[in-house]
Formats: sequence, structure tokens, C-alpha cells
Amino acid sequence: MYLTIDIGGTKTLIALFSKRGRVIRRVKFKTPYGKERFIRDLVKNLQGFTNRKIVAIAMAIPGTVYKNYSVSFGNRDWGRVDLLAPIKKMFSCPIYLENDANLAAIYESTGVPGKTVFLTFSTGIGGGVARQGKLLAGTDEFEPGHKKYEYNGKKAEWEDIAGASAIEKAYHVDVATDLRRKTIMMDIAQRISLGLPDIIASYRPQNIILGGPMGKIFKRYVKYLPKLGVKFRRPKRPLESVIYGCYLYAKQQERG
Repeated sequence: MYLTIDIGGTKTLIALFSKRGRVIRRVKFKTPYGKERFIRDLVKNLQGFTNRKIVAIAMAIPGTVYKNYSVSFGNRDWGRVDLLAPIKKMFSCPIYLENDANLAAIYESTGVPGKTVFLTFSTGIGGGVARQGKLLAGTDEFEPGHKKYEYNGKKAEWEDIAGASAIEKAYHVDVATDLRRKTIMMDIAQRISLGLPDIIASYRPQNIILGGPMGKIFKRYVKYLPKLGVKFRRPKRPLESVIYGCYLYAKQQERG
């Protein structure tokens, strides 16, 4: 069995996969703000899996992986956090760390012809570049959410304009997926379209997959996106791309 961990800015999802890729069990908990509390909560929730025969663990983090032993977390001011040490005390199997958007790109690009850019619109905006389930070399530093654009007369990072959290704040809703009005969908499309030309110019993809909560409501706003010479696609699993990418990544690493 394969254990996957998706650490997000608001929630952390743990999923147990069978060898054939079926999810056997899911556990979700809120990602706390303090890193010490987070590690305690993570260990506590992993305890329920220690009686399983785990062949590999793949962990997704919203930031950069350094030397496969410590990470920096996207919008958390945690610096480098050693996650392997506490988990190694619980499991005697290989543990792999990778950026969450990269892992989602692995899963969502599988079976899709051509080069694919995957973008996740959640607490922030992350991205990965892949071809047929394989990450492309030289794209490790792809952090599209931090690029600044002008919107409504103000300059801000793209994720503070078009991230799901930013949209929820703008429209005073708990979850962006509840939004439906045509004028709101047109505004969402405008927010999302700000960063697309730069991405297309830099990576020249054939496909752009829009994931996270914005992927779940993709059909409501896609017709308002500009024609940019790429195919916009809805993700296969808008809210679970990462854990399925974790599973595929663990399998890839296992094969070498």
C-alpha cells in the first residue's frame, strides 16, 4: 500500500492507496498555523496507519523541497521544517517529498497529449509543467502565484487576485465553489486570465489545466477566458489531484 499526504494552506489530507491505485481510506484535518502544532497533529493522524503494510510514502508540500529532508511552506512563515525525522520513527519505508502543484501536474497530465501546465487556484496559486505524467526538467522554480499584476487599479500578486481564498474574500463567501452568477464568472475569468499570457510565452504549452476549487467550477467561467491558442481543461479530480499525483510519483520513484 502507498500512503500519500497533501499538506495544504488550510487543510491536510492523508490517503491510503492500494497497489492498483484505489483509495482505501482518507483522513483530513485542519492545517494549524504553528509548525510544532502541525507536526504533532500530523503524527497523531498518521498513527492510524502504522498497522498497515506501507511500501512507500509520498508527501506534497506547498513550497520548495530541499535535498529531500526539509521544506519551506508556501504562505506559512515556517522556514525549513524537517518532516522526515518524525515520520521515519513511525514507518520503515521510503519517503518522498515534492511540491504539491508538481504532483498534481503529474496526475492531471497523464493521458493528455502535448505539454501541459497545471495551475491550482486554492489558498494561493501553484503550478507544475509536465508531459504525459512526467515533470519537465528546469521547471522546479515555477511559482506563478507570486508574479504581480494590476487589477482594479492596484498591483498585487496573482494569487492575491485570483486564488480561491482571494475570490472568497472578494465575494464574502465561505467557499468559492458556491459562486454562480454570470457577472461573477466573468470577473473570475478576468482575474485568472491576468497571468496566462506570461505562462504561455514562457512554457508554450498545448494545455492549461485549471485546478483546485476553481477547477471544480471550471465549466461556469471557461467560456469567458480569452482565446490564447491553448486548450483549457478541467482537472479529472479538482480537489484530489495532489494525492493521486502522490501515488503516481511514489510508483515512479519505486521503478527508478
